[in-house]
Amino acid sequence: MPPVFAHGRLRLYLLKLLDEAPRHGYEVIRLLEERFQGLYAPSAGTVYPRLAKLEAEGLVTHATEGGRKVYSITDAGRAELADRGGELADLELEIRDSVTELAAEIRDDVRGAAGDLRREMRAAASASATQVEDESWKAAKEDLRKARQEWKEQARRAKDESRRAREEAQQARRQAKEAQERAREEVQRIAGQLQEQFAKSGGVLGSLAGAWLGGGAPAAGSADASAAAAAAAADGGRASEWAADLAATGDPARDLDRLLDRFRDEVRDAARDRGVTAAQVAEARGHLEAACGRLGTTFGARP
Repeated sequence: MPPVFAHGRLRLYLLKLLDEAPRHGYEVIRLLEERFQGLYAPSAGTVYPRLAKLEAEGLVTHATEGGRKVYSITDAGRAELADRGGELADLELEIRDSVTELAAEIRDDVRGAAGDLRREMRAAASASATQVEDESWKAAKEDLRKARQEWKEQARRAKDESRRAREEAQQARRQAKEAQERAREEVQRIAGQLQEQFAKSGGVLGSLAGAWLGGGAPAAGSADASAAAAAAAADGGRASEWAADLAATGDPARDLDRLLDRFRDEVRDAARDRGVTAAQVAEARGHLEAACGRLGTTFGARP
């Protein structure tokens, strides 16, 4: 049969089956055989070692029921399954293609066998016309009838499985796309909160904010914030060079997300390396207030 489960693919499909419901090993084998309409079934020597490996990695667990191990997926297993959602959609397409190829191979085999049988019958008829209606001839006709019936049944099952696999693949793609959209919305939400939460990051936040925004006015009444803003303005030349390695993607919203991510990472790393004091947090709050005001003006402007 054509290869289906390349490296790591059977592991992924086992997680999918266990995510649907807890199952014992032979039930997993039976479900795989059903997905291939009886055209392929992995052996116990293939499935059980992989289940044991998944359990050793903490992706599945098992309980003994009636003397049999019943495997269930863990939260870690669901996380890996979610991370590989796109790969799972590709695997569903590969299974559908494999079923189609297997059906084609069976069809070719049946046609070849039928052709051989017809040639043998013609040869037998030529050798002895008087024996055309004997039991051998009747048996040959019955074999041919059964072969045709088997081919029709295999073709029907392959067509049904191909349709189901296509529908499952489409559903998997939709789910993967929805997951990506949710992830993007979450990143954008977090980016919106950075302006309120960066005050917790550390004492060097003011200089980084000034460099990123090209300087800005501090909060009223804060002498430390005024001094930091002046230093940031003096360092304004770095604004055009900061994050210059982040090339534009053509999507302004995505470019802004990437700049915010870079800003957050630099501030967090600096705070972790140098430590944070209460005075530095107060100073950082002034820088962030000024930066928030400048960005609000920038994004609120109309051409």
